[in-house]
Formats: sequence, structure tokens, C-alpha cells
Amino acid sequence: MLYRTEDKGREFGSTIKSGKLRWFVRETGSKESRRGTIVFVHGAPTQSFSYRTVMSQMSEAGFHCFAPDWIGFGFSDKPQPGYGFNYTEKEYHEAFDKLLDVLDVKSPFFLVVQGFLVGSYGLTWALKNPSKIEKIAILNSPLTVSSPVPGLFKQLRIPLFGEFTCQNAILAERFIEGGSPYVLKNEKADVYRLPYLSSGGPGFALLETAKKINFGNTLSEIASGFSSGSWDKPALLAWGIGDKYLPQSIAEEFEKQNPQNVKLRLIEGAGHLPQEDWPEKVVAALRAFF
Repeated sequence: MLYRTEDKGREFGSTIKSGKLRWFVRETGSKESRRGTIVFVHGAPTQSFSYRTVMSQMSEAGFHCFAPDWIGFGFSDKPQPGYGFNYTEKEYHEAFDKLLDVLDVKSPFFLVVQGFLVGSYGLTWALKNPSKIEKIAILNSPLTVSSPVPGLFKQLRIPLFGEFTCQNAILAERFIEGGSPYVLKNEKADVYRLPYLSSGGPGFALLETAKKINFGNTLSEIASGFSSGSWDKPALLAWGIGDKYLPQSIAEEFEKQNPQNVKLRLIEGAGHLPQEDWPEKVVAALRAFF
């Protein structure tokens, strides 16, 4: 299986050196794209592969698009904790800043964020850097203190059991399917599975990230940071209503906290990963918003 899949999932991608870290970054469009730059940020335990169709179609619509694999995920570096990267929010933010500089992403740009853990860090990065954001689009992500935490992340925080859980090679695809109305086709599941088959690094990176995050504090920061009086940039919630991890009520609650700047667009037929479940509808929402 590893031999058959080892070259899959690298559409539009290349390895970019940023400081001591190597990022795998997908890119479509060009600097001359007339409508600006979009940076797509994925959540855990997935990778930028989920955005491949969306970013391809958005570049055809005139945008320059980047979608990196976070450090520890996908095809990016997965350092052993204690050796240059410890998977904390601060380190993720600092590494992301350096990557944007290396990619020469000019501010303000458009940001798209989805998912748990590193997805949440994409949102807290935006709150710390509002001047760099033109508009932000948020796909299914935990946004309020009432957002439930999926069982996977709870299991990862249990001593010993977490170490066992993180080495499950089908962890990512099962998580995606668990939050979606659909079963992944084999050729897609192969790509999400591949990092976990290649080494133990991705599992331990996920484990460390899950152990280091403070869910309560992070969700409180996101909820208050995007509320009225705090966030004044246009924000779109493109929400897959079939999400089995995060109910639609989370998006509605978030919108009510800042109705002047946050607009909710429901995506029927999509679950937790709307960019994977129904990319054409996500593209339609993003094109109308950006």
C-alpha cells in the first residue's frame, strides 16, 4: 500500500524551507493574480490536501492561493518534541509568521480556516494579526466555549492510551468519515493515511498538539476575540450542516455575537470538512464573499 500511494496527494505542492523547518505548501495561481492572495489553513488530524479542489477553482477565479501543511502534519516536517519544536500555540504562530515571510505573502490577504487544534491556532493567529487580514472565512471549526471536543482528542490526552491511539494508521480517515455524511473513496483515504503509515512522527506530533492545547482558554479567546466591539473585519461562516462533531447551533451562536461583521452561509450536503465533502459549494461561497 505504501508503495502504491507514496507519490499521491502532492498536487500543486512543493517543499519550502523556513528557518530550520521544511513546510509542504500547495500553491495555485500567481503573484499577478488580479483578485489577491488566499491562505488556506487546515485543522487536525488532516492536511492541506483537503483544499486541493477549492484552491484550484479559486485560482481559476483569479486568486493566488497557498495551502500549507502545518508542521507535524501531512508532508511537512514532524520534529521530535524537544528538538526544535514543541507543538505549542506560540511556536505554531511564530512558524506561521516566518512561512508567510518566506512565501512573500503581502498583507492584507484573505484567510480561510477550518478544523480543530491547529485550525484553532489559525484563528488565534488572526486575532493577534488583524491588520494582516482583509477578510476571513471560517469553515467548520470550534468557535464558542460550548463547542464539544471530539472523543479522539480526549483519548489523546489520556496517559499511555494516547500514545497507543496516535499510532493508528487510519486515524485521520476515520476522523474525517466520523464527521461527514460520506465515506472517503480509497484514493482519498490513501493520502490521509499515508503520513501515519510512513512513520510514527505524525502521530506523536498530533499527540503533542492535543496535549498542549488548553481547549477552554482557546475557545474563550476565539469567542470573545471575534465578538462585536473586538473584530471589525468581514467574516464568513461557510458551515457544513451535516457536521457530526460541531452542531449548526455553534455557528449560529457565533454569528449572533457579531452580526454586523459575521455572516453565516449553510452548506447542505457537507459535514465537518465541507472543502472535501462538497468543494464546489465552498468555492461558490468564497467567490461571493471575497
